[in-house]
Amino acid sequence: MTTRLTWDQGSAYDLFISLHVLHHPGRFGLRPSWAAGVRSRLPGQQRAFLDEAQSFMPVPLHWLFHLPARPKDSAAALAALEKIDPAERLAALTLAVFQAPELEPRLPEVAKRGAWTDADREIAARAIPHLNGPAITRLLDAWSDPAAFGERYLQALQTYCEVFFAEEEARIQPALEEGLARAQALARDLPLPELLEELSHGVQFDWLPGTEELALVPSYWAAPLVFYHNLGPGRRLLLFGSRPEEQTLVPGEQVPAELVTALKALADPTRLRILRYLGEEPLTPSQLARRLRLRAPTVVHHLNTLRLAGLVQIRLTAEGEKRYALRSGAVNAAARRLQDLLRTDGTQH
Repeated sequence: MTTRLTWDQGSAYDLFISLHVLHHPGRFGLRPSWAAGVRSRLPGQQRAFLDEAQSFMPVPLHWLFHLPARPKDSAAALAALEKIDPAERLAALTLAVFQAPELEPRLPEVAKRGAWTDADREIAARAIPHLNGPAITRLLDAWSDPAAFGERYLQALQTYCEVFFAEEEARIQPALEEGLARAQALARDLPLPELLEELSHGVQFDWLPGTEELALVPSYWAAPLVFYHNLGPGRRLLLFGSRPEEQTLVPGEQVPAELVTALKALADPTRLRILRYLGEEPLTPSQLARRLRLRAPTVVHHLNTLRLAGLVQIRLTAEGEKRYALRSGAVNAAARRLQDLLRTDGTQH
């Protein structure tokens, strides 16, 4: 099966991605203190509301992809949300992303009752296993009064744009355009599996052979990670990080963020042992845990750090299993970046 490649673009994606990153900075190698400083620009009540909402709100990739406006920027996204009845906004942004058959009818029932039960909570916890207990509670509380949540969420998004994202949007727009052009140029030269591995900084997708259509979307704030979503039978969306290596999320920083992240990842004996093992053969987290004699969650934590630094390759199977391998080229690239930063070729004194 030949996969048809399509493209989408727009800073509206980064409106929601940036909110996600600012509320989960550790996952993206961002300094928590800087992220907290950005969030502190919001009025206290809206900041507290967004802190709770972002514990369960997904990035609404499905809704953003089908947004008809051009340009697909933050103003267009906010205008489209404003046209949706407040009681329907939560459903529009979340249901298609969760993609859990048992949850899809349950949440509207919670909204109709105006309250949730322990059975609702059990179903939600099974359907969205990546959310912890407090986040599940907040999700169900929001669905108990979706109109109030929809109104407050739009107001918080509008304020977030006023105090931060409008200026950020202007800053990142050139990079988004360059990232799209670079990806399209690569697509003309590389087979699709190699293209995706390059854009994702080392991820291989076993579901690719069964994909009829793949939409690629550049994002400044997502780098170096990826987001992907099922758009329907045989159709997928992959949002890839397109931030240039010399730029950082924190304006004005002189040291490349990718270099700092790589050096931090390498400055740990356990992670160096992991890289040595992965240089010999691809391994799963459980296989690594047995070799290292460590708990699996500890190994996964180290692997996430190495993935954030782009030092490991991940193969995602159709069953959801992850198998890791060393990206030796990325280790060499980190060494070159360090040498470039220090501006020495080893002969100067």
